[in-house]
Formats: sequence, C-alpha cells, structure tokens
Amino acid sequence: MGADWKLFLPKSVTVLRQGYGLPDFRADAIAGLTVAVVALPLAMALAIASGATPEVGLITAVVAGFLISALGGSRFQIGGPTGAFVVIVYGVISKYGYDGLLMATLMAGGILMVAGLARVGTLIKYIPDPVTTGFTSGIAVIIMASQIKDILGLEAAGVPAELIPKLQALWAVRDTLSLPAFGLSAACVAGILLLRRYVPRAPGFLIVTILAAGVVALTQWPVETIGSRFGEMNARLPIPSLAFWRWDNAMELLPSAMTIALLAGVESLLSAVVGDQMTGRRHRSNVELVAQGVANVASAAVGGLPATGAIARTATNIRSGARSPVAGMLHALFLLLFMLLLSPVMKLVPMAALAAILVVVALNMAEAHRFRLILRTSHGDRAVLLATFGLTVLVDLTVAIEVGMVLAAFVFMHRMAGLASIEGGAPIIEGDEDDLQPGRDRRYLPNHGLPADIGVLTFRGPLFFGSAAVVKDALDRIGARKRVYILRLEDVPLLDPTGAFALGDLLRRLLDEGDEVVIVGAGHSVLRALLQTVPKPVLKRVRFVRTFEAARKRVLGAAGRDNETAGPPSGEPAAGQAIKG
Repeated sequence: MGADWKLFLPKSVTVLRQGYGLPDFRADAIAGLTVAVVALPLAMALAIASGATPEVGLITAVVAGFLISALGGSRFQIGGPTGAFVVIVYGVISKYGYDGLLMATLMAGGILMVAGLARVGTLIKYIPDPVTTGFTSGIAVIIMASQIKDILGLEAAGVPAELIPKLQALWAVRDTLSLPAFGLSAACVAGILLLRRYVPRAPGFLIVTILAAGVVALTQWPVETIGSRFGEMNARLPIPSLAFWRWDNAMELLPSAMTIALLAGVESLLSAVVGDQMTGRRHRSNVELVAQGVANVASAAVGGLPATGAIARTATNIRSGARSPVAGMLHALFLLLFMLLLSPVMKLVPMAALAAILVVVALNMAEAHRFRLILRTSHGDRAVLLATFGLTVLVDLTVAIEVGMVLAAFVFMHRMAGLASIEGGAPIIEGDEDDLQPGRDRRYLPNHGLPADIGVLTFRGPLFFGSAAVVKDALDRIGARKRVYILRLEDVPLLDPTGAFALGDLLRRLLDEGDEVVIVGAGHSVLRALLQTVPKPVLKRVRFVRTFEAARKRVLGAAGRDNETAGPPSGEPAAGQAIKG
C-alpha cells in the first residue's frame, strides 16, 4: 500500500522533499512570468473562439493552471485552455448553453480522476497517430474557419457552429468586409511569425497584441475591440458554485463530457511527454490525470472552461529555465495579477489581433508535415487519418474519435491476422531446422523428411479471433488422412480464447482421424490458453514436446520416454511448465 500511495504523489511534493532553495525559486519565478506573458492574450483568444467571454479564459488559466501544476505528475506542465477544446466547447455552448458546458466540464473532471485512480494513464498512449493527427488537424481547420469573421471584420450575427453552414453564412455577408480589420490581422500574423523566426524568445503574442491595441487607440481605426463587443471585463475570481448542475441534463451531456475527458487526458500526457523529452525527466501519468480531473472540476465551479496541459506553454516554461512545478503555480498567480491590474486596458485589444493569434495556433495544430507523412503510409492508416479528419471537420469531434478508434482497431486486427500463417506438408530447406546436422548440403526436403503418413502443420504468428480462420483451414493444408499429426507452435507468441477454441476443435478432429497428435514448442502463454479452454480428455491424448527433433524421434520410433509428456505438463494446473525434450 505504501508503494501504491507513492505512485500518486504530486511532483510538487517530491521536489520540495528533495530540497528547494532561493535559486530554484528565482528561476521558477522568471519562467512563470515569461509563460504568463505568453498565456495572457492566448487565454482570452481561446475563450472568445470557444463562444465565451475573454475573462473566462483568464479565470480558467488561473484556477486550472495553478491546480495542474500543484497536483500534477510533471515538473514542468503548464495547464489552461487550449485550442483542442475550441470545437467541442463551442458546440456544447451552442447546443446546451453555458451551464451545459459547465456540467460537461465537471463530469469530465470526475471521469479523469476516476481514470487516473484506475491507472488508465498508461493506456492512453495506445491511441494511434493517425487518430490524433486527424482530429488535431481537423480542429485546426475549424479554428481557422471560426476566425474568418474577425479576420475579415465581417458583420454577422448568429453564425452557425457547423463548418458548411458557417461558411455559407459568412459568404452571405461578404459585402461587409472591413479592409482595416483584414490589414491589421494580416500584419499581426506576419508579426508573430517574424518574431518567432528571428526573436524566438520574445513573447510574440503579447508584443503583437500591445502594438495592435496601441495602433487602434491612436488612429481610431474602425475595428471591433474586446470592449466594443463584450463591454467592461469583470476582473475577479468568482465564488465557487455548482448552481448550474441539473440532473435531468446529465445523461445527454455525458458524450460531450467523455470527449472533453479524452482530449484533456491525451493532450496533457502528450505535453508531459514533450517535457520529459526536453529535460530527461519522467512524469507520472496517472497522477497527471487525477490533477487534470481536479482542475476541471474546480474550473467548472468558478465558471471556467475545460483545461489541460498546453504543449507550447510547457515548452516555453522549460526553455525559460523552470526547475519545478512552482513555475507553473507562479504563472497562474502572475496571470491573476495581470487580470486584476490590466483589465481596464484589455478592452482596447482589437478582435482582429486575437483572431491572428488563433490563426497561428491553428497553423501549429495542423501538423501538416505529419499529416503528409501518414498519407504516404499504408492504406489502412490513410483511411483512419482521413476518416477522423473528415468527421472532425464535417460532423462532430466525438463521432470522429469513436470512428477513428474503431477503424484503427480493425486495421490493427487485420495486420495481426496477416502475421498468422500455416504451412502444411510444405518442403523446407535442409539446414534451416534446429534438428538438422550442420555442414550438410542445403536442399529441399519434402514433408520435413518424414514419411508420407505423418502430417506436419507449422503455425506462425498470433492466433487470435482475427486469425482463427487460419486454424480452421489447417486440415485442408494436409490433404489425405495421416497416421500422426505434428503441430509446430514454436513461432506462436499469442493464443487468445477464440484461437484456443479453434485449436481445440482442430485437435479433436485430428485425434478422430489419426492415431496420435504431437504439439511442438508451445510457449508458456500458449499452454495457459490451451489448459483454460481445451477439455482435459482431449489434452490427455495429445503429446507435448519441446523440439521438433524430439517429435521426429517419437514418430519414427526412436524417442525415449524422457523426450515427451503425454497430455499437458503435469504439476502445473494453470499454465504449463517446461516440457522435456
């Protein structure tokens, strides 16, 4: 139990136990301030793109960001609202209202906590790249489309959430195009990209936002700002409340909560892995999931958005010299200070500048290079990628992930089934087998050099439900009835219940047709599966040997009794032991 408890110990506690001094605090403070400067405009932009108000993004970054760093399993994780949530959050708000989003976020937090305590964190890594690349690229397209209105300064009310209706609605108001807004957006995008290239350590988002706000304030350009759209910002942390909860709506919001939990879990662990790769440290995945769950519950309680680990902000934190989770906690406190002190001037920020920030975020999310690489791979991976991408863009993120995972599972099963094969009575090259004498001429030996009344079946690859047909077709490989059947299982690494049942049926048929069945080289897991599924009367009639040489000696009448066992190995009722010979 003591060891289990340590598995869920936050990294912040570990760091403090190891020793934390003033130099560490100074480094963490500089890193936290740097990340806060980056996160300030980004949190507002993501909130607005999600259909919420800008202060909601800041509240999320403060509350969830602090808890993710304080309770998480990574030394360097920075949490808050991210681009991955924009699509699902916008859709939930459009369909269920903001209270519906808070309910979904609260439930997602509970799901994440349960998943972490159940140690599901190590399983999320099995989500394949075509699925993650497909939905992140799809999200990037939708984010880009959602910013067309502010980039072009279009005047449109009630724009639909779905991509095609959205584009139709925006096309209908194309006459309202604002050249000042478009020019400002283009200049901001160019400025961010140029700063990233030539001054990568500079906080490009904040610099461009301040310059754009200054230009608009001085020139009085006719462009929309945060103040003109949302009014005064409410710069304070709300009192936690669950007044939004409604039991009659919970089941309807559960799919959205599951999607939020999956996205939060996947992105947070990906971000933690990036941090590990940059620093050589190791994160605790299940602790991270629990922290994400607590942070999302707390965010919902104060009216915030879903939150997760942010890869770009985490990387910025590391590059800025962070040494511990204290940097992430300080980042949240600096953001709170900015929110309290700078809210009067935040209303001057033009919407075109925030749209430009999200365009750059979308470009980063698109992962065009990885997308192209996957398109060059197998047909199955391409199908998974394009299906996930298309469904994300045109239908729904939840459906996209579900279909993508199912398709990926079928592709995987098809590949595993393709690894399974069977050879029956086929010639072999002499010298390839472990029982042939070295130095002899290599030539083909029909039926492994055995008499015609002995049938040899060689199985290779995993025998599971996807490849059970290989076992069922075994008799067709032999042809005429044989006196003795030898089943070679040395190259079978896996035998699941379906494969074991099929192999059991084959053994019964072979025993009905011949005098004897010999199984060669069955490994520990294969023996376990046979013992658990095949009836004992059948197994008692089967001879188990370790090598093909022992099987050859037996069927040719030259085997000693010490080279074999009748039935499964004795003394091991559960899994089978080392077989003699």
